[in-house]
Amino acid sequence: MGKIKMAKNPPKIDMTPMVDLFFLLLIFFILTATFRPQEAVAVDTPSSNSNTTTPESHVITLTVSKDNLVFFNIDNGTDSSEHLRAKVLQAMGSQYSIRFTPAEIKRFEALNSFSLPIAKMKDWLDAKDAKTRDAMHTGLPMDSTDNQLLMWIRFARQYYPDFEVALKGDRDADYKEVKKVIDILQDNNVNKFNLTTNLEADKVTLDNI
Repeated sequence: MGKIKMAKNPPKIDMTPMVDLFFLLLIFFILTATFRPQEAVAVDTPSSNSNTTTPESHVITLTVSKDNLVFFNIDNGTDSSEHLRAKVLQAMGSQYSIRFTPAEIKRFEALNSFSLPIAKMKDWLDAKDAKTRDAMHTGLPMDSTDNQLLMWIRFARQYYPDFEVALKGDRDADYKEVKKVIDILQDNNVNKFNLTTNLEADKVTLDNI
């Protein structure tokens, strides 16, 4: 008598929960992601062969444009709850007797680098668009009577002592202006910083062999 063969049904995997989980994760990352705003000034940095990269967070970025304007920027850190930009702005406001509203502080956290006196910061924050803000960049005071760049760096390091510094200068910027920024860093006991450059591959020719 022949054996009765049982029908074999292949296992079925319901992918519906997996799809739901994927969309939940996607929505979570979209809602929590913070997009980096556009830089206030474009600089043509010199080239180098260094493979060292600047950290993505907890960085003070100082940019010297080809017009010799010095721009200051800090990030909010790896955790959005740190609110480092907000703390530094409020400290500068207290130093210069300027009171910023919660809306202005929140707007400041979402913006990027700037180069203007703290007295014009409220107007910069209340500007209607990026083009208007860019036109307001007249330079950070850096003289002996009112060295606001020094104060921005000092307050930033006060709230996060391990801030790293990245110095980015345009290839056409005046070296004296870059040297002035380096001197201010040293006045804040910052003797180690990153020089931001463009990576350029080594080119081997017959003349080099």
